[in-house]
Amino acid sequence: MTGIIARTSLFDDFFRDAPGFFVKPLHGERLPAPIKLDVKETPTAYAVDAEVPGVAKDDIQITIEGNVVTLRAEVKQQDVQRGDGERVLRSERYRGAVSRAFQLPQDIDEAASKARYDNGVLHLTLAKKAAATGQRLTVE
Repeated sequence: MTGIIARTSLFDDFFRDAPGFFVKPLHGERLPAPIKLDVKETPTAYAVDAEVPGVAKDDIQITIEGNVVTLRAEVKQQDVQRGDGERVLRSERYRGAVSRAFQLPQDIDEAASKARYDNGVLHLTLAKKAAATGQRLTVE
């Protein structure tokens, strides 16, 4: 008979069964999730819908380098509760950034591309760069 003993730590049991305040952020609300994307292709462009809720339009940066698109958003959350007069009883804030980069099959024409932000969703229309046509050289 083999006696296999499972080795566990008392801390493992404690943190597994502990109340949720050990793993929740200190801020009152949950921190933002990674940017989620939907990418669709048409013959002339890529349509991208990216979820970035709770971010101001001015805090979103879009960078295009060839066929790589990078989305970056600055997240600012602030809670302030005031009691009697001007005495602050509680003030919590969170600042951070979320980003996401993805590669497309074809280079993007930055000048012809457009971005629109509406109700927490960033809508991108990324125009495809015209394929370079082979140029024939004359032999001298």
